[in-house]
Amino acid sequence: MDTERHPSHQHTVAILSRGDAAARRDATAQNSRFAQLFEALAAVGIAARPAIYDESFAEDVREQLLGVDGVLVWVNPIQDGRDRAGLDALLRDVAARGVWVSAHPDVILKMGTKEVLYRTRSMGWGSDTTLYQTAAAMRAELPTRLAAGPRVIKRNRGNGGQGVWKVEKLPASPMIKVLDATRDGSEELTLDDFVRRCAEYFENGSVVDQPFQPRLSEGVLRCYMAGDRCAGFGYHKVKALVDSPAARSEAGPRLYASNADPRFQRLRRLMEDEWTPQLTSLLDIPRLDLPAIWDADFMLGPVRPDGTDSYVLGEINVSSVHPYPDEAPAEIAVRVADRLRRKL
Repeated sequence: MDTERHPSHQHTVAILSRGDAAARRDATAQNSRFAQLFEALAAVGIAARPAIYDESFAEDVREQLLGVDGVLVWVNPIQDGRDRAGLDALLRDVAARGVWVSAHPDVILKMGTKEVLYRTRSMGWGSDTTLYQTAAAMRAELPTRLAAGPRVIKRNRGNGGQGVWKVEKLPASPMIKVLDATRDGSEELTLDDFVRRCAEYFENGSVVDQPFQPRLSEGVLRCYMAGDRCAGFGYHKVKALVDSPAARSEAGPRLYASNADPRFQRLRRLMEDEWTPQLTSLLDIPRLDLPAIWDADFMLGPVRPDGTDSYVLGEINVSSVHPYPDEAPAEIAVRVADRLRRKL
């Protein structure tokens, strides 16, 4: 199929993101937010084209994708009130017809939802995590867990902190204190009211419950991965789920670093040599099906006996990883070139 499509054997990929008809009409490699990635792909001999997607012209996008060897996708699970249901069906269709899709919707369901925190809880990045399949189960089990300390409740699919809550028991009170990750201040509710507020999360998925990490105010460390190799790091202090006004005032933008940064080499070794192989084994994901770009967000856990930090996984992002370190496009391009060579 590839030989017929491209007699010169130059591989082609589409870089897909959301936009309206005007954005689709005017899209070029040069005006794209992925301009560096277009350049990196060209440097390894891959011709990349922008592909702007919207449900209103989905069939045009389908035809475009059927004319390339691969597609790299940057679309959030929830954005402007829309989900990915239509897009995911389209991507499954073109993948079934021989186009390589990164990240494939089935891979996203395995590693890019909060349920991965439960499924990998036995790994070195794991914590005392549980999974609620129904609101009734959450209502029955959450009080016991709250008795041991604050918890973090997360809807299975979301982005930007949507559906993420810090929940803690108030002393000598039937009420609980809840803090929405997208808001600045906490509020007090009854447990029943909180469960009702979360009821919609169970309509199309589960809810994950993790212990709150007391060192969250020290910052979140993000490890960027291109397939099974580290592509760089990001670090920033966060406001989300942090109660202390002083700690919240220290929050700032994410700072990026290359995969060679000496501060993060222990985490790099863990990700490349231990955790990513364990992840693919546990979730039954072939190595070549790992996304061309994904990231894992870590909170600092308890200090280990040797004085080094432990890391607790808070989230894996797969659907729309951007921005990323300046070095990442070159790593992504190498990953894409390797995958497309193996596709022949």
